[in-house]
Amino acid sequence: MSATDTATRLPVGTWRSDPTHSSASFAVKHMVVATFRGSFDDIDATLTVDEHGAAELEGKVSTGSVAVKDENLQAHLGSPDFFDTERYPELSFVSKAIRRDGEELVLDGDLTIKDQTHPVEARGTITDPTETLGGAIKIGVTLETIIDRTNYGLNWNAPLPKGGVTLADDVKLTVELELELDQAGA
Repeated sequence: MSATDTATRLPVGTWRSDPTHSSASFAVKHMVVATFRGSFDDIDATLTVDEHGAAELEGKVSTGSVAVKDENLQAHLGSPDFFDTERYPELSFVSKAIRRDGEELVLDGDLTIKDQTHPVEARGTITDPTETLGGAIKIGVTLETIIDRTNYGLNWNAPLPKGGVTLADDVKLTVELELELDQAGA
């Protein structure tokens, strides 16, 4: 295998997210002046790469685990105005194509929020496998994408007195995964 092959291949195996050291967050322009950030506490992801390099990343978050700094806002985000957690308990992503170009990882896939599924492209990084304390083999994956929240039925907004709206439509999604090699299946 050449140096180029090594730099572009994904690590073979089934890699499962470490829920303590993985995160999914969002950022949206708020009141035209600042960026508001929130996250989800319950995240699960699996990256599967076969010996031929075919790969798939699947992930989901529990909408009821949305975390923000205000209890009233947290309740509003769980309401039908936003995630409607009673009817739609999960957000999910399934990759259609994964490629590694040197240090950059590019994923094309389908993101589903409130039963609305749309294609997205996410870009980020992947680390090489490393042995951690206790002998686990882990990799790190960081991905970002920007979506239009209104495409997913997240339409709530309010006009501001002097023009503009409370929330921008564009939302940046960031996922940071610490994935452990499933050695039981190896």
